[in-house]
Amino acid sequence: MLKDILKNHRIILASGSPRRQQFFKDLGLDFTIQLKEIEEIYPDHLKAQEISDYLAQLKANAFTDLKPNDILITSDTIVWHNNKALGKPKDLKEAIQMIRSLSGDTHEVITSVCFKTSTGTKVVHNSTKVTFKDLTTDEIEYYVTTHKPLDKAGAYGIQEWIGFIGISNIEGSYFNVMGLPTHLVYDMLTKLA
Repeated sequence: MLKDILKNHRIILASGSPRRQQFFKDLGLDFTIQLKEIEEIYPDHLKAQEISDYLAQLKANAFTDLKPNDILITSDTIVWHNNKALGKPKDLKEAIQMIRSLSGDTHEVITSVCFKTSTGTKVVHNSTKVTFKDLTTDEIEYYVTTHKPLDKAGAYGIQEWIGFIGISNIEGSYFNVMGLPTHLVYDMLTKLA
């Protein structure tokens, strides 16, 4: 359905994330993948969704040569916990520390999506509250060493083993926690078409 609405547009997904690419396939979209290296640094005063909004737009700003029928989509996900952003861990030790800090507590997963055309830019975001049970050290270390979640904000994937055994409650979009608020993407693309 969306594919027909967007038949006169070229959708460019600027994401190396296999999960986001799969979401676009599952939404039935024809799209191309284009990646540009950017340094994901944001000003210290930004909080929560301000960070992910800023980074999604920063990624979009790297593209300056869009054609009139192009729709560029960039995205960024952060985990917001105890008034601080958890991005991707640098190594397995940091991944263990991150998950230990989330254990027995509730955090927010915020994903921002930037839509850029030749005439303008629009950023939307979504927030989901996720609660972990009290995780044992063995559970955390097993997950980190077997799944190596270094490419994931907050050092975990909800769709992986740790999500199956460790998440006791979720308020909001499950797909947002995986890295893309698909309902917002669908709505925005429908409007842009």
